[in-house]
Amino acid sequence: MNIKHIHHVAIICSVYERSKQFYTEVLGFTVKSEHYRAERKSYKLDLCINDQYQVELFSFPNSAERANYPEARGLRHLAFTVENIDAAIAELQGKGVEPENVRIDELTGKRYTFFKDPDGLPLELYEE
Repeated sequence: MNIKHIHHVAIICSVYERSKQFYTEVLGFTVKSEHYRAERKSYKLDLCINDQYQVELFSFPNSAERANYPEARGLRHLAFTVENIDAAIAELQGKGVEPENVRIDELTGKRYTFFKDPDGLPLELYEE
């Protein structure tokens, strides 16, 4: 097996329009494609960052809530690289999102912070 890179990350949201607005207008993802699947009563939105990485945003009726404790089993969080964490935090705050205090990665010395999407999914900004 020769894995080259991560192809996509899939997220299931509770309120499609709210999450679509958050990922496009707050985080700045661009829409690659959007599909409504009537037989599933479900949306599938393909989102890109710099035409490079893809996040698939799904809506499913009556989806179960996710355990949100950061140390629970499963996906811990989704992290995004930023050039300047202070500028990124200011932009988030200007859009009504309040990140946690900045931390320092004890192994790399890099700065990072966490915040949440509309469904409480933990997201991270990690400074280059």
